[in-house]
Amino acid sequence: MTIFAKILRGEIPSHIIYEDEHVFSFLDIMPLSRGHTLVIPREPAVTLDKLSEAAAAALGRALPRIARAVLAATGATAFNVLQNNGELAHQAVMHVHFHIIPKYEDGTGLGIGWGAKKLEDGAALAAAIVAKL
Repeated sequence: MTIFAKILRGEIPSHIIYEDEHVFSFLDIMPLSRGHTLVIPREPAVTLDKLSEAAAAALGRALPRIARAVLAATGATAFNVLQNNGELAHQAVMHVHFHIIPKYEDGTGLGIGWGAKKLEDGAALAAAIVAKL
């Protein structure tokens, strides 16, 4: 059982931002910046690819609304949305969750190192991915 499951059941208190039948959102208790908010599905799934289409669609509808509210309440004008899938991708809580992390002029917020590389064999890779859709 994850900490998010306990929060969803009300066993652990949280600062609720938004909730409906599919989505639950609350402030992160270890924020990277003021207003750092978590958005989770009520449906238990470890990674994004394991979510039902209904839960994924509900998250997609809620994320922009919650992000707008976070920006309006904090005065931030920029933000990151972060979502990790699996331990190798730095997922710490094994329940799908999105971070809305406001970024401020003073640099607080998410820091990202981007080690971009040249695309190799793009046509074949794109075709392989399309074939799996």
